[in-house]
Amino acid sequence: MNCVRKHLSAIKGGRLAVNCAPARVVTLLISDVPGDAPEVIASGPTVPDSTTCADALAILNRYGIEIPPAARAGLESGAFESPKPGDPRFAGHEVHMIATPRQSLEAAAAVARAAGITPYILSDEMEGESREVGKVHAALARSVAQAGTPFARPCVILSGGETTVTVKSKGGRGGRATEFLLGCAIALQGQPGVHVLAADTDGIDGVEDNAGAVVTPDTLARAQAQGMKAQEFLDANNAYGFFAPLGDLVVPGPTFTNVNDFRVLLVV
Repeated sequence: MNCVRKHLSAIKGGRLAVNCAPARVVTLLISDVPGDAPEVIASGPTVPDSTTCADALAILNRYGIEIPPAARAGLESGAFESPKPGDPRFAGHEVHMIATPRQSLEAAAAVARAAGITPYILSDEMEGESREVGKVHAALARSVAQAGTPFARPCVILSGGETTVTVKSKGGRGGRATEFLLGCAIALQGQPGVHVLAADTDGIDGVEDNAGAVVTPDTLARAQAQGMKAQEFLDANNAYGFFAPLGDLVVPGPTFTNVNDFRVLLVV
């Protein structure tokens, strides 16, 4: 999406900076992408673009995406090519990262240390299906809780990144964070001593009013007491509908910033 957008936009892909030439441009970035690549953040309006019109066309063709004839003609002719690394119009420009996913995890780790609990940061670049990533995190937490490996209890396990929800059922509600949590809760099987929070750092999980939710050792038991079967809600992509009746949604309101997803598992 970023590659295509950079070649169809009047400001993305370095064009904003080029239009500012010969003025010197200083870019302050808040990263919401795994890896913190400046040319990907907001589709890089002030930095050179390493992708090409041919790359954009290949993406459109691969996914069978139709675009207006004039847009396709511009890509095919190369008229929409973006400014590249080494372009002298970027000389003297500066790029500074002022907030990143890694910084959010480091801040949480500092809070854990202050509370006397050892933190472990897995990665700030995790990707994949939300429910599957949830299962992997659950397996790690169960290993810590049951066998003390690879970390000793008590500990806090942190991760960030941008997972994916493949919607297979209409009518369900929920975003990446809650689907991660539902997959995690099912895999945890009520493991004692494991508490999980996952949330979008912008305060909105998908298009809902919550940032995420929490999972506790009695999550599944409380759901069963209300006649809810966790797997049915997961199959329906309805994680919001699962956590809402339990009172376990996290609703802080918009944070007005975004450094991607945030996940924390406390194992005591």
